[in-house]
Amino acid sequence: MTSCYRRLTAGLAVPNIPVQPPKLKTTVEIPFFPPPPYNNQRPGGIVLGSRKYWRVEAVGPVGRSEGGDGAKKAGGGAGPGPCSYSVGDQRVGDRTLEVGRRERERAVEVAVAAVVTVVLGVGNRVLYKLALVPLKHYPFFLAQLATLGYVLVYFSIMYLRYHAGIVTDEMLSMPKAPFLAAGLLEALAAATGMAAGAILSGASIPILSQTFLVWQILLSMIFLGRRYRVNQLLGCFLVAVGVIITVASGSSTGHSLKEAGIFWSLLMIVSFLLQAADTVLKEVIFLDAEQQLKGGSVDLFVVNSYGSAYQALFICLLLPFLSKLWGIPFSQLLNYLKDGAACFLNIDGTLSSGKA
Repeated sequence: MTSCYRRLTAGLAVPNIPVQPPKLKTTVEIPFFPPPPYNNQRPGGIVLGSRKYWRVEAVGPVGRSEGGDGAKKAGGGAGPGPCSYSVGDQRVGDRTLEVGRRERERAVEVAVAAVVTVVLGVGNRVLYKLALVPLKHYPFFLAQLATLGYVLVYFSIMYLRYHAGIVTDEMLSMPKAPFLAAGLLEALAAATGMAAGAILSGASIPILSQTFLVWQILLSMIFLGRRYRVNQLLGCFLVAVGVIITVASGSSTGHSLKEAGIFWSLLMIVSFLLQAADTVLKEVIFLDAEQQLKGGSVDLFVVNSYGSAYQALFICLLLPFLSKLWGIPFSQLLNYLKDGAACFLNIDGTLSSGKA
């Protein structure tokens, strides 16, 4: 004989009122018989008769039994609410509240992370321009110095995460060709951005940085197959129109862009194009990692660590070619780096005197 057991709860919960559960449970056993054969036909072979019962137990709103054998007092806690039922030892109403609480906490974490990202991004742009004021003649030295800082920080964090078990050997054994391409894009973006940022005014750089959104949408549509809503495309179009109007107008920002020259403005726009291409490529890396790691995801610091390492390598390799963009002969490249280091460390008062 088999039986099915379901616990039903009725009534409102009365908190803080201990109630002695009844000694006898109200249990109704309903026999369950299989339907008769069609047209009273007996099936062939041997038939074993069996009886199946559905066991329905009424449980009080405060004192309720656990497991059907024996009862526990509710103590000072509240019983299950109306229209609630139990799955094992956990009430479904409690699970719903727990899921809702986690969702609210997740929303708060995302909001805080967004605010921190905006603050750090603004601070990065401000320090970016402030560093280029004394190092105006050494943008490539500053680009290489910043890249080495990225390598040190990212690999230190990845090392800690590896020993914590977050970064696995499978992540580290992924193909390095995509990281190589990402490093090349980051190196070109950093070098061109530093060169243009040393000439452009501080107010013009945030205006030109809005083109990053335009490039990212276009590249994601081409390489990722993304589709955007009409209002999103309209917003992107308005951003592009605003940049064009600002550059072409006679405002202070537009006037500073004209004074710097169209070449340096276009070079900064190309820098943001390369940055957008780098973000799209990294998204492709994450998508490919889900297939290579069988549903898992590669750690963010693995991608950034290898990308920054290849970025430092490519800046060293491209420095002779990029220095020609600044008019530095290859024979004077070593002296250029020494002078940049002396200016950065303010040796012999190079920062205060403005000389390298």
